[in-house]
Amino acid sequence: MKKSFIILLCSSLAVACGNSNESTEKKDSAATTTTAPSTVSPANEKGLELIGASDCTTCHRLDKASSGAAIGPAYSEVATKYAPAADSTVTRLVQKIMKGGTGVWGQVPMTPHPALAEADVKEMVTYILSLKK
Repeated sequence: MKKSFIILLCSSLAVACGNSNESTEKKDSAATTTTAPSTVSPANEKGLELIGASDCTTCHRLDKASSGAAIGPAYSEVATKYAPAADSTVTRLVQKIMKGGTGVWGQVPMTPHPALAEADVKEMVTYILSLKK
């Protein structure tokens, strides 16, 4: 029974995090939840736009405290954990987003995103890491 529940939970998360056919209305509201402080530098603005246009906000939020429960870690938590970011850290995070995985932030799996362009994912990671407080 427990095994079936875990499989069902993982399948539900995979569907929720991997759905790229969201309606425009849902994407617009998701983009609003990723709106960063007014200090977003022009260099990181593209990363923020890419996050808003993706399905990332299905599982992640800018700051968990302001958004309630989220499946994945808040971007601010990721920035704190991985900053200062060396080039190898950025590369590792880009690969983690594209390939998916589990175990770093708990047992909930990160859905792979192989359809995203590596350069775009790097922009996203650079933006996220710029959020370190």
